[in-house]
Amino acid sequence: MSHYLESSTAMPLGDVLEIMQKRIIDGRTTYFGVPTQKNPLDFWVYQELLTARPPDVIIEIGNKYGGSALALAHLLDLIGKGRIIAIDIDHAHVRPMAKAHPRIQFIEGDACALADEIKRQIPEGADVLVIEDSSHTYQNTLDVLRAYSPLTLPGAYFIVEDSICHHGLDVGPDPGPFEAAEAFVAENPDFEIDRSKESFLITWNPKGFLRRK
Repeated sequence: MSHYLESSTAMPLGDVLEIMQKRIIDGRTTYFGVPTQKNPLDFWVYQELLTARPPDVIIEIGNKYGGSALALAHLLDLIGKGRIIAIDIDHAHVRPMAKAHPRIQFIEGDACALADEIKRQIPEGADVLVIEDSSHTYQNTLDVLRAYSPLTLPGAYFIVEDSICHHGLDVGPDPGPFEAAEAFVAENPDFEIDRSKESFLITWNPKGFLRRK
């Protein structure tokens, strides 16, 4: 099947998502040569969030090759402030370019177990953006939300990635991040799901942009 636009306008959205997922996952989607498993439409929204409200700290949980951490760091370079705490169980695959960026601090370990240590590194009143992109299981996602959401200030975002699992793509845990985000908001009235951040329609984070009220 041709993937060219002029011959694909009648293609079902589900097929479009599958094609995009393959490109994102198979290593062809890169940032400065570093594999980056992100939907670029979502990352465009991230830079809108960062420029509208420059954070003091970005906590990225789940880093894989370090491509998205590097891209975020370059945005912070342009903004002129901020740093990134990048947490993952294993950083063996992080590329040297990402490891070398001075705005990124890579920390290995379980994010929930490290929560108290990370909180001690955040100055009181710091503006924090959290991006959760780890195992995508329901319980782990909910645990991360509970552990790190207190760091966000009113108006700040906590982004739950890959809530597209079984809500657009037949991949990943079921239940997963989508259900965890719903459960978290149901138990925490200080947060709301901001679907206006899904404005490109195609997002890997449906119901995943959580805003603190």
